[in-house]
Amino acid sequence: MIDVVTDITEDAFLGGQLLLKQKRSGHRAGHDAILLAAATQAQPGDRVVDLGAGIGTAGLALARRVAGIKLRLVEIDPELAGLAHANAAANAIAAEAIVLDVMADAQAFAIHGLVPDSADIVMMNPPFNDAARHRGSPDQARRTAHVAMEETLHAWVHAARRILRSNGVLTLIWRADGVAEVLAALSRGFGSVSILPVHGDAASPAIRVLVRAIKGSRAPMRLLPGLMLNDESSVPKKEVRNILEGRAVLPLAEP
Repeated sequence: MIDVVTDITEDAFLGGQLLLKQKRSGHRAGHDAILLAAATQAQPGDRVVDLGAGIGTAGLALARRVAGIKLRLVEIDPELAGLAHANAAANAIAAEAIVLDVMADAQAFAIHGLVPDSADIVMMNPPFNDAARHRGSPDQARRTAHVAMEETLHAWVHAARRILRSNGVLTLIWRADGVAEVLAALSRGFGSVSILPVHGDAASPAIRVLVRAIKGSRAPMRLLPGLMLNDESSVPKKEVRNILEGRAVLPLAEP
């Protein structure tokens, strides 16, 4: 049984199209999850797995945009998985919340029906702060959500590769200074890699990369023009507001 925590807030995403309950303290959903959803291409009927789903933000945002996907939300924390389950129900979105460690073995995945070649799309926002350079939060849930171990990215990509069908699509978000780690993790089994850098503004280095890759493809890599979140006055740009409010998607999600 999945338990739901009581010390929570209810927050609006996608310009109010999505109302999500989340813990008042610890890791809280933000722009990264919405950008991930906006970078993910899907069609009705697609089998979509959101790895490390938290309260379900990215997967539910995608489901709000593309009705009829078959969504599974995978989360290691039972409290967050409970909130993901409740959030899906409250927003009238069909989704299954699964308590599972993404770094578990194939048998653990199979117990929950996540067998090899069973997904059309995997989306994920893994913990990506470097443990050697990032001081982890004393809050265990927040630390788990933010800090990556050396093997984290490779293990998560391996899990995605295992459950994706041939030509299935993986979309992920990672810190920009770790793009070499992303390419290394995708070098086995993935091709047609497209990278979208995300900058705070035009004068600053990228802070995130959104990445799309296709299982089994041998197509070359593409580096797309960067997304600038803010203008010269540090005000969110209109195109970014449209994305965050669910009125537009990123180039990675376009056919």
